[in-house]
Amino acid sequence: MIETEKNTTEAGQIPASMIEKAQENTRKSSKANLNRMALTSGFFYILAQLMVRGLTFVVTPIYTRMLSTAQYGEIRVFESWLLIAYPTMSLCLWKSADVAKYDYKDKYNAYISSVHTLSYIAIALCFGICLIFKQPVQAFCSMDDLMFYICFAYVFTYTSMLYLQRRDKQMLRYKFSTAATLLTIVPGTFLSIYLIYRGRVQGLYDSLVHRRIIGYYMPQILGGAIIAVVLLAQGRKLFDKGYWKYGLAYSLPLIPEALSIQIMNQSDKIMIQHLVGKAETGIFALATTVSFIIWILEDSVWNAWIPWLYEKISRDETRDIIKPWTAVMHAFGIMSWILVILAPEEIAILGPKAYRAAMFLIAPMVTGTLFRFYSYSYSAIQNYYKKTQYVAAGTIGTMILNVILNYVCIINFGYMAAAYTTAFSYIVLLIVQGILEYKITGRVIVPLRKTLMIAVFYGVVNIASMELFYLPWFVRYLVLILVTGGAFFIMRPQLEGVLKTFRKKK
Repeated sequence: MIETEKNTTEAGQIPASMIEKAQENTRKSSKANLNRMALTSGFFYILAQLMVRGLTFVVTPIYTRMLSTAQYGEIRVFESWLLIAYPTMSLCLWKSADVAKYDYKDKYNAYISSVHTLSYIAIALCFGICLIFKQPVQAFCSMDDLMFYICFAYVFTYTSMLYLQRRDKQMLRYKFSTAATLLTIVPGTFLSIYLIYRGRVQGLYDSLVHRRIIGYYMPQILGGAIIAVVLLAQGRKLFDKGYWKYGLAYSLPLIPEALSIQIMNQSDKIMIQHLVGKAETGIFALATTVSFIIWILEDSVWNAWIPWLYEKISRDETRDIIKPWTAVMHAFGIMSWILVILAPEEIAILGPKAYRAAMFLIAPMVTGTLFRFYSYSYSAIQNYYKKTQYVAAGTIGTMILNVILNYVCIINFGYMAAAYTTAFSYIVLLIVQGILEYKITGRVIVPLRKTLMIAVFYGVVNIASMELFYLPWFVRYLVLILVTGGAFFIMRPQLEGVLKTFRKKK
């Protein structure tokens, strides 16, 4: 009998080579589908965040001109307390949604609904404790009754919004969470402006802070309450011991990390208010609005990126990550430098002359947010492998360093020193997380030395570029055009590679 093709084991069977080829095509098709879904959902997530935060940036000049520097500072300190409160009181359980998708694929909505309930129970307990010690809590946080109750209502309902955003992000969906985000933030922004305007017309200048808080947060509170009902209706699960145990095991170690990050971000404004004054707090807070631009861009890109990143890790395709991530790091480094170069114009637009000193805070602030963004690449892998306690340990240590430096430097060098101490603390965090990532997981996606070199380069360039503030404006613009044009020419192939990574079909 003449021997047939070696890959064919028996007559009538499909050749093994054809089976392997079909399996390879299936893998390529699955990979391409993941990339396209990630690109689409990521694009709309980023778009929603940019629209929301862009609106905040656009209306800032209205707030700064309708409120005094002290009132503006008071509002921003209140916002700082909100940012510290919600991750702590909710137990950060919404963060477990990132990894629960892979362990509870067919019961994902039930998981979300159940741990969402646990978050509400935790918030209610915190609320009860704070009610018992209401006066000292209010005194410590510089809140009156209205601020106190709105704070807790917001923590409840914003937690629901976080669950929705995390769930839909992991499912690579975007429509509902995008609409929910826009339909709560946009009406609140315009309502707050209207209420402040009416207060000024009526001569009620002492009520402007309350009017801003009521107008801005009430639509978000109402929208978040609706989202809470939706999550329950979709998951139909109030209690599950297994889900709660899983969520707590993942998220509890993240509370110190989340709290530490927020303390690092917010303690400067709180300490400036207590150590220097409300007016200086307002100036400092306005500068953070500019750094907030790149911060939101960074977080939006990262939140769109991380589902794709985790899928790549789960498929053992980590070699696909390093090149696009390096391109992203350079892209944000250049964006941070652009914000520094345009700082005089940004502050002139955002606030009147009373805020002019804020332009000298932009460089250290955007540099600090850049360092923070770079550190994500290391903490993400630790979170994926559920080594969250180590992420928390590194962040807590850095936070303690930051608070100490803030206190010492604000007293000895003035309130502007807080921007530099925070930037320094973030590069320490970057180094710590980079070292921990390798020691704990044994994996390296982006070498720490490479990341550190990129971080130091952009940090030095950003700080040095403040010297251009003393030159005529057209000199700065010429430098801006030449550098950005050259950077675009050099980086264009890399950025196109990032898009191809998500779009390629084979």
